[in-house]
Amino acid sequence: MTRRLPKGPGRLRLPPMTIRTRLTLTYATLFTVGGIALLLTLTFAFYHAIFRPLPADQIPGRTDPDHDHFLGLSDQIRDSAASHLLRDAFLLLLLVVAVSALLGWWVAGRMLRPIAAITAAARRAGRTTLHERLNLTGPADELKELGDTFDAMLERLDASFAAQRRFVANASHELRTPLAVTRAATEVTLAKPEPTQEQWRLMAQDVTQATDRAQRLIEALLVLARSEQHLTDVEEDDLADITAEALDHTAARARTRALDVVSRLEPAPLRGNLALLDIAVTNLLENAVKYNNDAGLLQVSTRTVRHPADTAHPGTWAELTVANDGPHLDPATVERFFEPFHRGERTRLSTALPAPDGAGLGLSIVDAVIHAHHGHLTATARPEGGLTITVLLPGSP
Repeated sequence: MTRRLPKGPGRLRLPPMTIRTRLTLTYATLFTVGGIALLLTLTFAFYHAIFRPLPADQIPGRTDPDHDHFLGLSDQIRDSAASHLLRDAFLLLLLVVAVSALLGWWVAGRMLRPIAAITAAARRAGRTTLHERLNLTGPADELKELGDTFDAMLERLDASFAAQRRFVANASHELRTPLAVTRAATEVTLAKPEPTQEQWRLMAQDVTQATDRAQRLIEALLVLARSEQHLTDVEEDDLADITAEALDHTAARARTRALDVVSRLEPAPLRGNLALLDIAVTNLLENAVKYNNDAGLLQVSTRTVRHPADTAHPGTWAELTVANDGPHLDPATVERFFEPFHRGERTRLSTALPAPDGAGLGLSIVDAVIHAHHGHLTATARPEGGLTITVLLPGSP
């Protein structure tokens, strides 16, 4: 009984060739083509040389008895040389193909070794192994550039996962604190044999304050998550108007601390999500008021500028600058202020200074909102103390 191979998708297929195999076949093919061309050229030149008619003075005359013998011997030598040449050329061609295949396999393996290292590192990559780096050596070629790019990607992922772990730990702690306060207040009150009305009122105040703190934290986390998503409800407005409203919101607290508020709000039209922009600008000003010195200086300005370094948005940009007095800051740690739950020296882990109100998400929200609008944010420590923050947002066309 004859069995037939199945047709269509069920037919047996050869496994796909690896890139090393394809490179080896490419090298072998090139060597083979070059060898064939060389052998054909040599064979043509050899045939042209041995089958060229002999000079008349080297051939015995027709009357000479050795004439026919000389011609027959000459033809025999030529035929033997030609047959040996073809055989040797074919054997030499086979040797060239075999050697080229072996050399091609070895060279392809050497060339692909960095890619194999990158593949192995990618397989090992995880939250616990992102600290590893390839650090490829060698000339600055495409493979070295690929390795450096992969190292840079691992560095960004490592920093991102580290920030995520800090965020989860800090968020868990911040949410656990008001819950612990609520539970302690209720347990202490319920443990009393006969709580008085005043004790119930104090417990209710403690529970209300803890609930408000948890609510503010949850709302801040929701705003932070919303600002990192795709923007919706984009409208045209003026950054000067948004900043003026934010100044009104923080005016009472600024007066309480006797701050010298200097504002210069020039028109700066833009397009964006007005709710998120209002939250970002308000948080920025509240942070400048909160960490300012008593009777310190608060400078706020808006204007329209051009940002020639950005080729993606070559038009006009809306700029907001907020400068405030305050303690002297280390320029190397300024960028950390935009990490979630970071409060500079007044972190929840610090006992030297009392922690201010809030969860340390204000500048994180500002950074997320600005980046969601494809803007730029820079922070610079002032030599006299305090901070200068500059925000650039794509202007309205």
